[in-house]
Amino acid sequence: MTESRFLVYPSTESKTKLMSRTAENSGSPEQGQLLIDERRQHILSLIQSQGRVLVGELSRNLGISQITIRKDLEHLQSKGLVQRTHGGALRIQSSALFDPTLQEKQKQHSREKQRIAAAAAKMVEEGQCVMLDSGTTTTAIAHALKRFSQLTVITNAVNIAAELTSTNLEVILVGGSLRKNSFSLVGPLAEDVLQEMHADILFLGVDGFDPEVGLTTPNFLESRVNRAMVKAARRVVAVCDSTKFKRRSLSRIVAPSAIHCVITDRDLPPETAETLRAQNIEVVLV
Repeated sequence: MTESRFLVYPSTESKTKLMSRTAENSGSPEQGQLLIDERRQHILSLIQSQGRVLVGELSRNLGISQITIRKDLEHLQSKGLVQRTHGGALRIQSSALFDPTLQEKQKQHSREKQRIAAAAAKMVEEGQCVMLDSGTTTTAIAHALKRFSQLTVITNAVNIAAELTSTNLEVILVGGSLRKNSFSLVGPLAEDVLQEMHADILFLGVDGFDPEVGLTTPNFLESRVNRAMVKAARRVVAVCDSTKFKRRSLSRIVAPSAIHCVITDRDLPPETAETLRAQNIEVVLV
């Protein structure tokens, strides 16, 4: 999939106009304040649509110093509009029930997900049975698995099954009720089918990974299917970008002890990585 972590900034023409207005308004306090407010509103819009912004990228694309960008982000945080992080800011997830659609997730953190997918594919060998739950990161993994010729892929994601129809891979799509929000199959039928399955490795995407609580998702039925997948797999690998850590959603899937490995990006705080390693979880940073 081609989800984008890169930010959709103004066109060159728009950026030139913004920089020109900055110069024109530098002598007018009222006009200057208006420009600041417009810039901060633009940054807030980016955070709300993309999920995250980085100070360096904003500075380069808006032609403004990183010090000014940091002040803008701190102002937005003081208003309770964003969550500041090292090197940027995140959209505030106001509820454990927050459940974005697959299409919305496709707009977030594409580069990280592509790197995670490449690392996940390196853990797979020809002839294995691979299990993938629903989600945009696991969809990226499915795309990376197309280079194999002899794999069995078990999934509850309709879009992943469709992604692999052009390959020679054996694809098993579990039954169940369709969650249109995530293109996933859930419910008792899916759980019953998974009880009869066994996989060499499971790649599990999650909405939240709290090192103390475990892996979580905003949907109760989804959590039950994910839990059945964990029980059916010999090796369990959590795949998620670093923004998912220390976040809790409504329903717990499994405790951290059920995970053998996690693949995430290099923005993961060192202390979080150490906490995971202390629980005998292999941490792969990409």
